[in-house]
Formats: sequence, structure tokens, C-alpha cells
Amino acid sequence: GYLVPKNAQVVVNLWAISYDPSTWENPDRFLPERFLDQDIDLKGQGYGFIPFGAGRRICPGMTLAYRMLNLMLGTLIHGFNWKLEDGLSPEKLDMSEKFGFGIQKAKPLKLIPI
Repeated sequence: GYLVPKNAQVVVNLWAISYDPSTWENPDRFLPERFLDQDIDLKGQGYGFIPFGAGRRICPGMTLAYRMLNLMLGTLIHGFNWKLEDGLSPEKLDMSEKFGFGIQKAKPLKLIPI
């Protein structure tokens, strides 16, 4: 139990929720396969994965985002050659983050237009 004063602003730390080791095994590692065999609630009812918010404040553009994701990803894969810097293996790719207005990779990937 917490006492929240009237008219207080409450800020939810989405980063801490997304990187919670009690919810995700190895939360700091990029493991997209972790989502393949799980029934993940994307509407924010479970609060382990809430990329679009939750409850009454959920993002109204969530449906559009899901539809556009495949189109945008396909366009990026089709329009660029993707490669790592010379001598860098996928296992040694730096996936650490740099904080600013938005979260960015500390060392961004390089894209080569076709």
C-alpha cells in the first residue's frame, strides 16, 4: 500500500518494467525469439510488456502500428544491404543504449543503399 496524494502526477517507469529480470530472462540481451512461443498480452493487461501503454490510456494507433510494421520492415530489408563492420560478429554487437530524447543504440548499425 502506497498513499498517493490528491492531484499527484504518477509516472510509470516503462524502462524498468521492460527490463525486469523477474519477467524476462536476460532482459539486456536482444532475443527476439523469446516472443515466438509465448502468448503475450500486447494490450497491457499483464504489465510485463506494454509498448503501447495500458488501460484507458492505451495508444489509439496500436492497430495501425501493427499493420505498418510489416510494410516498413519489408521495405528496409528490401532497400538496403545490411552488414556489420569488418571483423565484428553478431555475438559481439554492442546492443547497449544511449539515453536522450529517445532511446538509441550506443553504436548504430550502418546501412548501405542498394
